[in-house]
Amino acid sequence: MAQAGEQPASADAAGTPAVAAVAPATPALFLGTHQPRLDEKGRLFLPARFRDDLSAGLVITRGQERCLYVFPVAEFARLYGQMREAPVTSKVARDYLRVFLSGASNETPDKQGRVTVPPPLRDYAGLTRDCVVIGAGSRLEVWDSQAWDTYLADRETAFAEQSEEVLPGLI
Repeated sequence: MAQAGEQPASADAAGTPAVAAVAPATPALFLGTHQPRLDEKGRLFLPARFRDDLSAGLVITRGQERCLYVFPVAEFARLYGQMREAPVTSKVARDYLRVFLSGASNETPDKQGRVTVPPPLRDYAGLTRDCVVIGAGSRLEVWDSQAWDTYLADRETAFAEQSEEVLPGLI
């Protein structure tokens, strides 16, 4: 039996870890920019500072702007729980969920902190060798290095010059 804050030990017939709805005692907070590389087998070395928070398993899926989202299993389960509340009658919600969930892959990092990025997800994000992994709060984002540089150059000036409250009452 799992202790408070632990993932229950369960898997499907293929040995794929089940997405559990158990929340960790303290949710992970992912911050910073890192530049790992994909190896020849499509494995990504997770930044060392994130490995403990992802060691129980993670879910990789398509993200916006052609990056990949990486969630700890518990965070993905929480998010999926919210997504389940979307009305089945909403075409936009159905379309979003189909694309988001059909690309999702349960992964477990190996002892060296590497995680395999499935080929369809590598293709979606245009990942070859040089990548950028950014902390985005409750998730990581994995970007092709050139795509990230272009995105950041395009958005940094607007960020620096923002004169209205983007997040009212916070900043």
